[in-house]
Amino acid sequence: MVNKQGQTRLAQYYEFLTVKQRVSLEGELIRRCLSRNDNHCSFLEYRNYKVIYRRYASLYFIMGVDNEAEDNEMAYLEFIHSLVETLDMYFENVCELDIMFNIEKAHFILDEMIANGNIAEMNRTNILQPLILMDKFADNK
Repeated sequence: MVNKQGQTRLAQYYEFLTVKQRVSLEGELIRRCLSRNDNHCSFLEYRNYKVIYRRYASLYFIMGVDNEAEDNEMAYLEFIHSLVETLDMYFENVCELDIMFNIEKAHFILDEMIANGNIAEMNRTNILQPLILMDKFADNK
């Protein structure tokens, strides 16, 4: 997840890359996605990845998928939409500051949705239930 200025706000990797490789990959992908206008589709191929991205307000949600995977790109676009709706549901109209100040909760939501690099859950209620329980427990202390 990156903002319009190209600053990474949330990143999760499921294959090992060194920090140097991550920074390089993110920088190149961000430049490519930000340079495309609204008339371009939300899919592109880069190195050995299929890149799926979508812009919501001031944030870009970018996913890189193994190019050899036979998966449907539209399913990943739907995943991005579901992620945004889940974040919206939890943060009540999510914005960049919500992500920045609650990065651990944003990672928790992402981890509930993806397991070992595969989409595991899309039901917002099931995703948010453990987080809501943790919030209630923290409020009771």
